[in-house]
Amino acid sequence: MENSEKKIASLFKKWSGYKPEKIIPLPPSGSSRCYYRMISGKKSAIAVSYGQPDETKAFISFSRHFRRNGLSVPEIYFHTRDFKFYLLEDLGDRILFDVLQELRLQEGFSEKSMDLYRRVLTDLVQFQMVAGKSADFSVCSPVSHFDNQAYLWDLNYFKYNFLKLAFVPFDEYKLEKDFSRLIEMLLTADHSFFVYRDFQARNIMMKDGRLVYIDYQGGRKGALHYDVASLLFQARAQIPFEKRKELIEYYIGVAKKVNPDSVKDFWQHFYRFALIRVLQTLGAYGYRGLYEKKQHFIESIPFALENAKWLIENNVLEDFPELKQCLQASVSGDYVKKWISPKLVLQINSFSYKRGIPADLSGNGGGFVFDCRGLPNPGRKNEYMQLTGKDQPVIEFLNQFDEVNQFINYARQLVAKTAEVYIRRGFTSLMVSFGCTGGRHRSVFCAERFSELFSQISGLKIELRHLEQEKM
Repeated sequence: MENSEKKIASLFKKWSGYKPEKIIPLPPSGSSRCYYRMISGKKSAIAVSYGQPDETKAFISFSRHFRRNGLSVPEIYFHTRDFKFYLLEDLGDRILFDVLQELRLQEGFSEKSMDLYRRVLTDLVQFQMVAGKSADFSVCSPVSHFDNQAYLWDLNYFKYNFLKLAFVPFDEYKLEKDFSRLIEMLLTADHSFFVYRDFQARNIMMKDGRLVYIDYQGGRKGALHYDVASLLFQARAQIPFEKRKELIEYYIGVAKKVNPDSVKDFWQHFYRFALIRVLQTLGAYGYRGLYEKKQHFIESIPFALENAKWLIENNVLEDFPELKQCLQASVSGDYVKKWISPKLVLQINSFSYKRGIPADLSGNGGGFVFDCRGLPNPGRKNEYMQLTGKDQPVIEFLNQFDEVNQFINYARQLVAKTAEVYIRRGFTSLMVSFGCTGGRHRSVFCAERFSELFSQISGLKIELRHLEQEKM
């Protein structure tokens, strides 16, 4: 570590003219690369130490090529002759995945999230079909294109690092036949495009409102479908399946403008590429989680299995009976219990202050209590008196006031931070209560909105109760 820091300090001085005042190790990623933020005055850069020079050569070559073609990728400042250390542009710490998760907390999977994905898919076409057309594929590591062997590596990764480590039973001969059949079908698609390979929201940074793309060192020639599947079937992103279809159609429309023939049979192949990407992801989670014992990856397995379950239910595996049997076993109750971490139960209540603040039946002594009595009161208007906060006229009445939305947003921010800590520490219960005078309109509306906002957050189980209505 000391020698590495000396080496990257020397690189930083060559670039900036100054010794770094701070060298800050950054959290490890899914690879064995070591990252450091180096700062001197107003200048900063990211230094990388990595013992795989062939991958580094590919990353640097692609970076320079993409920048020459106007794509948003980090600038490479310096690298050592042996390609084991390099210095690149500091893009900050904000990744697209975190932005999307924050949006989901605020408003569910909204049009804002869709717009971000559309921007990404538009850029993807430029990587694959425009800049990728003239990329130097001789630098690719470990192979220059997706062929039979490259796909077999992905499938064996799944077999050895997920199925075997999870003790899922299978007939190896039959499974290998399914692998061969799947590869044969994949190879019928056009494989003349640049494939980013690990194209997903964790590999996209956000800096000053722009999207910046990283981690394409595994790029090679292949089929367009692979990257689209990588993005839209990213396990923890949990994009609603109906929205995925909309985004695929959007991608096809953009790609068609560049090369109409490239996507004429896109749907024919797409879900088989989604399948192999899901299998590769399960292999990665198995290796990092079941073998290396990294808890984050173990906790990610259920999300990948949700994608596998959808593919089973939508008949994508009908040509692969043994593979289908393996995945059916993996998503069954007996196996899936291994991966599901204890969920935090978020108990959301509406109540009337006339009857008192609800007791916390979990035994934890209470939680958040938000007083809605300062909000505009629809209960004072005759037309709303017999309605509740679940009825559309009341919802429309309250939604017209900015102060109502601000109230819910402030409450959401407080609870979200606490819920995040509770999930990380393995706590199992958190209570949030909204009270108003009668427990009928404002409190019910706020509790319902809260339930919607938090229902799509992984690691949470929502229990919603309207206590005043239960007494009627």
